[in-house]
Amino acid sequence: MRPLAELEAIFDAPMQDGDVQASARNLLAASEEVLEHWITAHGHEPTNDTREGFRLLALHRQGTTGDPSFNACRETCREIAYYFNLITMQPENSDITDRLYMMGMVSRHLYLFISGKLQVAELGEFCCSSRPIRSKPGHDSTTHKEA
Repeated sequence: MRPLAELEAIFDAPMQDGDVQASARNLLAASEEVLEHWITAHGHEPTNDTREGFRLLALHRQGTTGDPSFNACRETCREIAYYFNLITMQPENSDITDRLYMMGMVSRHLYLFISGKLQVAELGEFCCSSRPIRSKPGHDSTTHKEA
């Protein structure tokens, strides 16, 4: 499992050498790793099971145990799976780069939510507002990094 900072770089620049398929696989794997961070931070071993064909969805389900506010990112995980399917099942579609862009944005949203929730447990109890993270002194809200 790569460090969160390394994963953030993937979400910042999802396209790899113009290969949309490889980029989509990389985004999906990085999203799974973000969920692995959440699960291991709570003292559990990440599952290798799948749900509806995706390990990402099984990891999300595992991550909700004991924390109902974690359900806030359920649809985010489902949307990542949706874009992955669009990209891999319709590789010749004229909107494929737009689809990869959207998958990257949704994956980044998952990263921001979980990395924020690892810092502030109450994050997500009202939507997925990251105000507690953004309002820290010296925090640069444009990059989600503390100064």
